[in-house]
Amino acid sequence: MANPHFVTAMEPESVDLPVVGRAAENHGRFPERANIEFIRMNADDDVTMRVWERGAGETLACGTGACAVGVSAILDHGATSPLTVHLRGGDLTIEVDADLHVFMTGPAEPIFSTDIDPASIEQPAAIARRHERARA
Repeated sequence: MANPHFVTAMEPESVDLPVVGRAAENHGRFPERANIEFIRMNADDDVTMRVWERGAGETLACGTGACAVGVSAILDHGATSPLTVHLRGGDLTIEVDADLHVFMTGPAEPIFSTDIDPASIEQPAAIARRHERARA
């Protein structure tokens, strides 16, 4: 995975995520902090997880976290591929091959829509000018 993950077998539904997740994210073993996945193995090919993402807190889903869970489930818990990973935001299918290449399949669904007035967005040139003035 491109970012650090720590997967632990701890009951996802009963863990005090704001307390345990924050403490684990900021643990000294993770100098750049880490995403923390709490898992329960339901069967050899079925996992439930909750995720605490570094800098964001609990999120409904995390694709790289589900991939990390898939690898951990196979290496640490004897799981079989493909696996179904249940997240609060929906289910993902994770396939891990013999070389530990990971493939994720799942739905992509819009969860939010808005309109933004382009005039309300500061343009890159204006940002650069403001930084130049601040440095002078």
